Amino acid sequence: MKKIYPVFTVFFLMVLTGCSSTQSLQEYYVDSSENPNFLSFDVPASILNLEETNLTPTQKEAVESLRKLNVLAFKKSDKNGAEYEVEKTKVKAILGNSDYTELMKMNTGYGKATVKFLGEDDAIDEVIIYGNSDDKGFALIRVLGDDMNPAHLAQLLQAIQKSDFKGEGLEKLGELFKS
Repeated sequence: MKKIYPVFTVFFLMVLTGCSSTQSLQEYYVDSSENPNFLSFDVPASILNLEETNLTPTQKEAVESLRKLNVLAFKKSDKNGAEYEVEKTKVKAILGNSDYTELMKMNTGYGKATVKFLGEDDAIDEVIIYGNSDDKGFALIRVLGDDMNPAHLAQLLQAIQKSDFKGEGLEKLGELFKS
């Protein structure tokens, strides 16, 4: 019995130190999807209607690297203000992880926004757009792709502007934050 105790102690310490206490963004999405304060949905890249648009080769490459968007939004109300603060703190802790590289911060008429990415500078796997307004709530959008290039993100936005995309599939998000 004396020999088992030290082995068990070492194993237990290895498990404790090997586990991260910070929740991953994917885990946060899954955990929040059942919460009635959240709206959660996926948008396939095909909804952007870019196949029929006259794109440059660089724009085509940017579009082909895009797979889908995961949207998670919390609508703040008079009744859930405390929960809003808790959830906002959780998201900031996750996005504060050193694995995420910040691309930009913005202040808009709707609130504050941050754009970060996960992956290498020349091969991004995920772009995260987080925007919040203390009056309305927050939205967390994961743009998922395969080896997306940060230089191509501007090209992707130009391609969307050329397309006939009018926000189809994102109506739920707009309705959520209307007064």
